[in-house]
Amino acid sequence: MMAATAIGAAFARFSNAAEGGQDVPFLDIRPYNPERPTLKWELLSDWITPPDQRFRVGHYGFPDVDLAKWSLEVKGLVNRPLTLKLDDIKKRKAKELTVTMECSGNSPTGGLIYNGKWKGTPLGPILKEAGVKPEGMEVVFWAADSGVEKIRGADYPQNFARSLALKDAMKEDVLLCWEMNGEPLTKQHGAPLRMVVPDWYGVAWVKWLTRIELHDRAQLGRFMGRDYVTIRGEKHGDQTIWRESSVGKMNLKSVPARVTKLADGTLRVQGAAWSGENAVQKVEVRIDNGQWMPAQIAKDRSTPHTWRFWTYDWKGASPGEHTVASRAVDAKGNLQPSPDDPFITLKKTYWEANQQAVRKIKI
Repeated sequence: MMAATAIGAAFARFSNAAEGGQDVPFLDIRPYNPERPTLKWELLSDWITPPDQRFRVGHYGFPDVDLAKWSLEVKGLVNRPLTLKLDDIKKRKAKELTVTMECSGNSPTGGLIYNGKWKGTPLGPILKEAGVKPEGMEVVFWAADSGVEKIRGADYPQNFARSLALKDAMKEDVLLCWEMNGEPLTKQHGAPLRMVVPDWYGVAWVKWLTRIELHDRAQLGRFMGRDYVTIRGEKHGDQTIWRESSVGKMNLKSVPARVTKLADGTLRVQGAAWSGENAVQKVEVRIDNGQWMPAQIAKDRSTPHTWRFWTYDWKGASPGEHTVASRAVDAKGNLQPSPDDPFITLKKTYWEANQQAVRKIKI
């Protein structure tokens, strides 16, 4: 935790406390519900998100897993099926990663996102030990939480499940995780074992993991084939082509988190930016539909798989209401879309809302 504390302290030099300034509240702040924790953007200062601001999702509730009876099965299209207790998994080579996780249902300024330090063991070596058969192409992760789904008019008991293509599951930073921020996982966050899948939306981070199977075809249960599906249109001349795609990797995104009025009258805009596989290269800020201006990205926070903090100093602000927007650009030149971009306006589901956030303040 010392490293996390040091990084958090480094960001504090941008905060109001460091400059003797005063926060200017956004006009769009939503009431905080402690029963449904979310990130408080207006208080953003910590690199590692405080426990009371980490969102949690249980699609079929939050199951109580009996650790004495728990085991992880690795089966399906493998040569050597495995059954592993938690101690067996913990004896394997451990790896710690700091990774930002965002819910795919997060709104442009929503707080369903957090950054944490995760400890686990890479999944790839376990799959190699089990010996994936040549026809194995899809790795399906099954959870302990369960419910009944009506499919084609009949009721079927179902466990939560998601899958990854074998090539994605074998990546070295995909972990079977038992610890977050130096503490064992809690029930709300997937104890005793969960997936950590950097650069993917949180739905891929299967919690309360009980079984891993190798299949020769795609998994299309509720949470891949019917739910967590984005419907998006694309113009082709006078026609609109509609596509459905399963939610997967995170999209490029940034959020203005807070505005602080410094002693000299400067308004310091602070925020965060993140992406999937392509690293954030720069962030730009726009005031009142003016020109896009470069923000300063904190250079001591360039670790893979995490958000990046940024600041922009706004001088000469006049009294009254103003808008503040930000946009991120990744290493391949991709630009965070504007709210009126067809990529956003032709999206008919709320998943993957990564449009530029336009926030209002009053000075």
